[in-house]
Amino acid sequence: MRSAELVVQGLLRAGLIVRALESEAFDLPLPSSVELLPEATPECLNGCELLIVLGGDGTLLRGAELARASGVPMLGVNLGRVGFLAEAERDDLDKVVDRVVTRSYEVEERMTVDVLVHSNGEVVHTDWALNEAAVQKVSPERMLEVVLEVDGRPVTGFGCDGIVCATPTGSTAYAFSAGGPVVWPEVEALLMVPISAHALFAKPLVTSPTSVLAVEVQPHTPHGVLWCDGRRTVGLPAGARVEVRRGAVPVRLARLHHASFTDRLVAKFALPVSGWRGAPG
Repeated sequence: MRSAELVVQGLLRAGLIVRALESEAFDLPLPSSVELLPEATPECLNGCELLIVLGGDGTLLRGAELARASGVPMLGVNLGRVGFLAEAERDDLDKVVDRVVTRSYEVEERMTVDVLVHSNGEVVHTDWALNEAAVQKVSPERMLEVVLEVDGRPVTGFGCDGIVCATPTGSTAYAFSAGGPVVWPEVEALLMVPISAHALFAKPLVTSPTSVLAVEVQPHTPHGVLWCDGRRTVGLPAGARVEVRRGAVPVRLARLHHASFTDRLVAKFALPVSGWRGAPG
């Protein structure tokens, strides 16, 4: 919480107006000039230029919900372990404040996915995700029987622990843990990654960004569950069909650095690159 206090104080000294959630600031010694908001709603960002989120991956995904709904860019500061969505680390707080005050940042858009759950021919739930929509089993002793579909055509079916439908942003999150490929953020694509599938052909799929992915839960299988970004969940009835397509609304991220995604990947995962010589000449 000391990090949040330092950021707030720096912004106030520069003459900026700062808002904070009461639930996040109740034990911080913030001056009375800080506008405290009772709840996190898109309306609380009305008139705001930037949403600054300090925390780990879960906190950043919570901030992304507000950023998407309001259209306000989000600047993430990583206080957790990996923090692929973050643009700065705990030690960079002074630089973060300076760049925000001088508006020395750029804004990029990240693809999201829209999710529809069908049951008995009707849409029974709608959702969205920045990282992934995951269809998973509920009962640990029983596999989830599914059939996968891409663009209205069946691809394969098998028993598994689940299926992750991810964006390029989410390729370094749950999809990566399930064995999916890392996809550079500027690549527009959708991913479909099986989790512990009992099948000969259960490889990750990378499809067009305009594709419609579908996971059909077989009627005889135990009920499943849908998780969106690991934050929002809904139970899936037997025979449910989950459709995932490119989202209509992106999440806007503020960027402070021009470092390549390759460098970010190496730094976040501490990849061994010693001995690299680079191109000759």
